[in-house]
Amino acid sequence: MLFYLFLFSVGSSVGFLSGLLGIGGGIVMFPLLLYAPPLLGFESIDVKSITGLTMMQGFFASLSAMFYYHENRLVNKPLVLTLGTSLFASSLAGALISKLVPDKPILFIFAMLALIAAAMMLMPRSYDRDELTEEKVVFNKPAAILIGVFIGFLIGLVGQGGAFITIPILLYVLKIPLRVALGSTLAIGLFSATAGLIGKAATGQVPFSMAWPLVIGAFFSAKLGGVVGKKTKTEVLRWILALIISGTAIKVWLDIF
Repeated sequence: MLFYLFLFSVGSSVGFLSGLLGIGGGIVMFPLLLYAPPLLGFESIDVKSITGLTMMQGFFASLSAMFYYHENRLVNKPLVLTLGTSLFASSLAGALISKLVPDKPILFIFAMLALIAAAMMLMPRSYDRDELTEEKVVFNKPAAILIGVFIGFLIGLVGQGGAFITIPILLYVLKIPLRVALGSTLAIGLFSATAGLIGKAATGQVPFSMAWPLVIGAFFSAKLGGVVGKKTKTEVLRWILALIISGTAIKVWLDIF
């Protein structure tokens, strides 16, 4: 019973962050499920099960928070469809192949993605356009398709919704305003999370008995995170993202070596 309360607490806290920061939560969920259970006296969860659980939690947290961002005109539909469709196919391929990949390379890929994302989030940027709504946003469609294919395969492999790497790329490569980047990333994450979840479930990598408390906690807390995020300055949101991504990257790298 205590273990399920722990999972519910993790789902709720990560779900809140999902709504606040436009992330599915994998960047936080993965290390929490990997390191916290043994420290609290629970049995360890294997890496492949954790990747399945993060996909499940990420799907429902993204779904909940995305509705709030959509209501506030912060989800750019052309961007979501362009990136989302390319992400879907490549993420499904990555998830299916992940069954054949040992845990250590998966951790290494996850650490590399987190390191790249952290470096990008620490780069200086202008905040002048961050309050623009979705109808005023333009982007390079061919570049978005190529980015979607590349990111999708890697995030399907490591079992993440991919927001932790998608958001920096939207901000610094495609030049999307921050609030629209957060809302659109949640919707884009539904494509990759759906594909990844299908692949993980098809290969027996989702322990459903552990998934339901994570999902319940995440679904109801994600919208609250969106409400708080809408009232928070974009510069503050960027630095919170940068700190979370950087801290996770450092922790995973330390454990690899």
